[in-house]
Amino acid sequence: MKLSRRDALKLGGLAAIGSAGLALPLGRSVEASTPSLLSSGNFPGRYAKPLTLPPVLAPTSVVEEGGKVVRKYYEVTARTATVPAGKILPKLSTTMLGYNASIPGPRIDVEQGQTVQLIVRNALGASTATFKTPSPISTHLHGSASLPQYDGYAGDLTLNGQKKYYQYPNFQPARTLWYHDHAQHYTAQNAYSGLAAQYHLHDAVERAALPQGEYDVPLTLSDAMFKADGSLMYDDRSHSGLWGDVIMVNGTPWPVMPVKRAVYRFRLLNASISRSYRPSLSNGASVHMVATDGGMMPKVQKVTQWRHGSAERYEFLVDFRSYAPGTRIELKNLSNPNNRDYDHTGKIMAFDVIGDAVPDAVKNWKIPTEFRVTVDPATGEKRLTDDPTKPLVNSEVMDLAPTKNLKVRNIRVQKDDVTNEWSINGDTWNDIVESEYTKVVADPGLGDTEIWEIENKSGGWFHPVHIHLIDFKILSRNGKPPFPYELGPKDVVYVGENEVVRVIMKFGPHRGKYMMHCHNLPHEDHDMMHQFSVGLDSEHEDGNDPIKGDPATDDD
Repeated sequence: MKLSRRDALKLGGLAAIGSAGLALPLGRSVEASTPSLLSSGNFPGRYAKPLTLPPVLAPTSVVEEGGKVVRKYYEVTARTATVPAGKILPKLSTTMLGYNASIPGPRIDVEQGQTVQLIVRNALGASTATFKTPSPISTHLHGSASLPQYDGYAGDLTLNGQKKYYQYPNFQPARTLWYHDHAQHYTAQNAYSGLAAQYHLHDAVERAALPQGEYDVPLTLSDAMFKADGSLMYDDRSHSGLWGDVIMVNGTPWPVMPVKRAVYRFRLLNASISRSYRPSLSNGASVHMVATDGGMMPKVQKVTQWRHGSAERYEFLVDFRSYAPGTRIELKNLSNPNNRDYDHTGKIMAFDVIGDAVPDAVKNWKIPTEFRVTVDPATGEKRLTDDPTKPLVNSEVMDLAPTKNLKVRNIRVQKDDVTNEWSINGDTWNDIVESEYTKVVADPGLGDTEIWEIENKSGGWFHPVHIHLIDFKILSRNGKPPFPYELGPKDVVYVGENEVVRVIMKFGPHRGKYMMHCHNLPHEDHDMMHQFSVGLDSEHEDGNDPIKGDPATDDD
């Protein structure tokens, strides 16, 4: 089912969007006290509550072959959720949205090669946290090379009372993915209200190379603002973005986490719909960056801070072994230009070092400097190796290099100051809809390698640009090398003010149409999204239509 902007306006779905602020370039990180309407007694405290972890979703059934699980079946339901007083706000409850009413949603854990069927039901009802009309959904597994009809295409809608069956191949290298709403013109408010969750894909290399179990910690960052009664407040400042004054990690404001004297791996997802962060430890210590959106980095990078845009995932190690019990280390937010910063948005969370015993293997674990792989001749699986002659991990992406014959495309992201609409190469998503989904920004062949130059001439906006289906390598930013923390496979790139970023990618493994868009979600909804086709020509028709290929059905 497709839903045009005109249809959305008829439904009233956009009426809830605030316009209190003008969509003007900020030019710098703006300091203000608070946008929330909460009384001081209802504003959450800092480092007052423990970090909680989302539940791990149990499969409804599995299929085994030869003693190994090869397929898993899962189900989730998008529904409203009442967050009780004391969880986010001290004395007020808050209505949000959640997969299985969990905020963030339940994590899904799978091994490489295990295919997944996920049933997603829409039980949001007649009114949601920020909409006063039924909200459609479309679920995107961000980071997966899914077929088009299972990719969460913006026009592939699941209406209230419907369900959709999604199929995920999980053949890619280990990585931190996440699933979130992607319904056209509803994405920002649905994701802001809570429809987001992590999805972890493991493989033998990652299992051997990086901390596991209690030392492998998912952190989902978000921000919000609240009305005086505790309900979510939504103001996207005439579609420029929403910057809340309450920072949450895994749904808890400014939590504190007890940590043992060990090395921890943190999977940090920025699920804020607009805010970018610049995380940094309060004592100035380095973290060891080990993975980006598309999985492990070939070489570990030591950094003291990094620019972290919406939808980006960074995995980093923190070594707490040298700190005395009782030490507190904060994870701060140094921010970036063109955010809106408030009294407490410079804080994210805190770590309190405790003296609990740790196993010798954990105590003596050596932080790696690089990751190399070999192929097991018996199984064909990749394994971690110390052999310096073997290739580095994720070389399929990271070894891509420019050649004279490669196609180079220019992708321009820009804003219309009259309509407050955002576009890509002059097109809005509404233009794609009105073309009956025929217009594309690029049409590479299956297996083609291309370079895209993503150009942001605006001095007042940054854009985290997401390209579906593929992993890419960042070649340069304004002619200079990418930042050290970006030296891994990516699917989102932070395109800063007045930047031109060059990325290289190989298109596959599927034919079909896929989206690219800004992941500042108010920008995406208004209307900074386009699509590209892979391997479609006169000899190869679209056999996997993203809307008609496997649509949602009524939930019996």
